[in-house]
Amino acid sequence: MFSKPFRNLGRLVLAASAVSLGVASLGAQTPAPPSGPNPSRVDVFMGYSYWSGHGHLNPPGIGYSSINLGAIGSGAYYFSRHVGIEIDAAFHPSGPNDGLMPLVTAGPVFRLPMDNVTFFAHGMAGAARLGGPNSEVPGAVYHNPYQWGPAIVAGGGMDYDLPFWNHKLGIRLFQADYTYIHADYGPYTQIPTGGVLGGRANVSSAQLSSGLLLHFGSIVPPPPVTFACVASPSSVYAGDPVTITGTPMNVNPKKTPTYSWTADGGKIAGTGPVANVDTTGLNPGTYNAKGTVTESTKVGRFADCAAPYTINPLPPLALSCAASPSTVAPGGSSTITSVVSDSYGKPVNYTYSYSASSGSVSGSGTTATESTAGAAPGTITVTCNVMDDKGRNATATTTVTVNAPPPVVVPATSALCSITFDRDTKRPARVDNEAKACLDDIAANLQRSSDAKLILVGNAEPSKKVKDPSKLAAERAVNTKAYLVGDKGIDASRISVYSGSSSANTVTSTLVPAGASAGSPGTLVDETAVKAIPRTPVKKHKK
Repeated sequence: MFSKPFRNLGRLVLAASAVSLGVASLGAQTPAPPSGPNPSRVDVFMGYSYWSGHGHLNPPGIGYSSINLGAIGSGAYYFSRHVGIEIDAAFHPSGPNDGLMPLVTAGPVFRLPMDNVTFFAHGMAGAARLGGPNSEVPGAVYHNPYQWGPAIVAGGGMDYDLPFWNHKLGIRLFQADYTYIHADYGPYTQIPTGGVLGGRANVSSAQLSSGLLLHFGSIVPPPPVTFACVASPSSVYAGDPVTITGTPMNVNPKKTPTYSWTADGGKIAGTGPVANVDTTGLNPGTYNAKGTVTESTKVGRFADCAAPYTINPLPPLALSCAASPSTVAPGGSSTITSVVSDSYGKPVNYTYSYSASSGSVSGSGTTATESTAGAAPGTITVTCNVMDDKGRNATATTTVTVNAPPPVVVPATSALCSITFDRDTKRPARVDNEAKACLDDIAANLQRSSDAKLILVGNAEPSKKVKDPSKLAAERAVNTKAYLVGDKGIDASRISVYSGSSSANTVTSTLVPAGASAGSPGTLVDETAVKAIPRTPVKKHKK
């Protein structure tokens, strides 16, 4: 007696399964066209529901009627883009001759998301709280009490996404479901007044719904956050600043990202997408600045970056120095000028120092003075040094030549003419007239050289008539001097007289310029002891 209802129930289960599998196959085999928003993770539906109410209570075959007013709500959770699980609850108030529900079911749901439109199908099983139907006997108001029974729902529909709230709001244009409800009210009982109680209800109906749809979450995770950073400039000298600029990608514009920075060389500071590195004191080499951008506290919503920068070795200093003049006289000085060549291109403080192989050098700037006082003639090497506040230094040399002094010209004595005393045998010490020409020439030489002196050396030839030759020689020298002083006006202090040892009857004369040395030409005559004899004419005898 109950086989037919259960056969119907089996058919409905098979039909629901076939619909579900068909939609799932369609979703798996037919690639979804590009969709705008990311498919949601959770859908919540609320709306209006109509229940057609086709079915009978058997026996005695009393039928259920449609219910035009109803409410429905569902929640679907999707494991992937196409497959999920759904819980559905529909509520229909009592109709004109029956009462229904709630109808609560759950089961798999399948969808095919497209641009702004999503098709879905579901097959669910659950329970319904079914009552009635009212007795068909006029005037009788009897119906079975509400009873929970198994229910199956299978169907599908179409959703449309509205462009509001970042596509989180949509409209379920329609949802059409086949519903099957079975209720067992117990043994059939005929009421004397014409009503009936008990029996079994097998209700196969259509349920149509429409309403609002809310989307939450997303199936496809957002693209990973990326972070790229670059150093500018990427190649500097120690002490120069380096700016690190980070560019995050795929960060939710509604989130405020946070930044952190580290550096394996120098000090880095920054709390935003830009950081600055202080490279003071770094050795030459390549270093890295590392940054992290964090979108939120969610796991995986961060990214790292690294930006290399290079500290270049400082370029070497080049120094040149020159001496002006490069050749000086003994005791002279020369100016030393230093010129630095530096490709560093930034302000630098230079300190200069100098040293010399001889003489003395003074100065601490770009110029110094080399003094050759006390230095021997020859080449002096001057060493120029420069050092800067970066620790660099350079050295250069130049030379200063000290000329040898001109040779000292020692004045030389010169022999002048000599006078003889051979003619006047009676007055062997007398200066005769023949000597005047020589003496005039001697006087002229003394007058031309006012600082010169004259040495007269008298000589006497030994003979029987000359008892003391040295005395005679002295007298001859003194008499010659007396002529030059008395007759030619020569200063007596400029003339020195000597007695020589030559065996000749002469007086030799030697001009001694200033600074010249005549040596010891003979024996200096004591002019206080040897007096000059006045030069008198020679008397002639009468025949």
